[in-house]
Amino acid sequence: MKLDTYLFVCLLMLLSSAYSFAQKDTIAAQREARKLVREGNNLYKQQKYTDASVAYKKALEKSSTYKKASYNLGNALYQDKFYKEAVPQYELMAKTAKTKFEKAEAYHNIGNAMMEQKQYQPAVDAYKNSLRNNPNDDETRYNLAVAQKLLEKEKNKDKNNKNKKDQKNKNDKEKDKNKDKKEGDNKDKKDKENGKDDKNKDPKKNDQKKQQKPKPQQGKMTPQQVKQLLESLKNEEKKTQKKMNVKKAKGKKVKQEKDW
Repeated sequence: MKLDTYLFVCLLMLLSSAYSFAQKDTIAAQREARKLVREGNNLYKQQKYTDASVAYKKALEKSSTYKKASYNLGNALYQDKFYKEAVPQYELMAKTAKTKFEKAEAYHNIGNAMMEQKQYQPAVDAYKNSLRNNPNDDETRYNLAVAQKLLEKEKNKDKNNKNKKDQKNKNDKEKDKNKDKKEGDNKDKKDKENGKDDKNKDPKKNDQKKQQKPKPQQGKMTPQQVKQLLESLKNEEKKTQKKMNVKKAKGKKVKQEKDW
């Protein structure tokens, strides 16, 4: 046997052995996972939902694709009121289910978990998906009708709340507008009253304004003007005296005798 052929055969034997060990490990893990699921089911029947959840999670650690462990874990979480955490387990079941019945069951439970969280639109969608896979399930049909009614009620409530909020905003704006107008009117009135009061309260101010009017300045005579005035008065006095002398002369009549 050539050396290359010998090495090839050895490699095949080694890979075969490794695959065989891996298969044994996988089979052992699956066997362990089934055992843990059975333990979880017993705890679930005893209504020990938290302990059951632990057993199902351990089973999934042994075999992550064990869909029965996922579905049962979802149920245990749902019973413990962990509705939000239960939904992904049901979704995994719905995604990997091989029969329509299994899908219908998974969607039905998703709808129930959504209803418990008051998420009515996702609940309606889940129930519809369930009925598409199993149209004969009356319980799912009833739950769908309840979810649709609650969804409609919620929409009407939201609409009413929106209308109330819009009306409140409108009233608030109108109230602010009236308030601004009233404040503006009061301010104008107050300004007018203050202006009138100022006039009445401070009459001196008006007197001061009157007093502040410019007074006519008295004229002042220069020394030259004073001299001219005195000379003028002196001349006038001379003229007056002269007139008085002439008047005295005219008053003294000269008597004339007739020469006949």
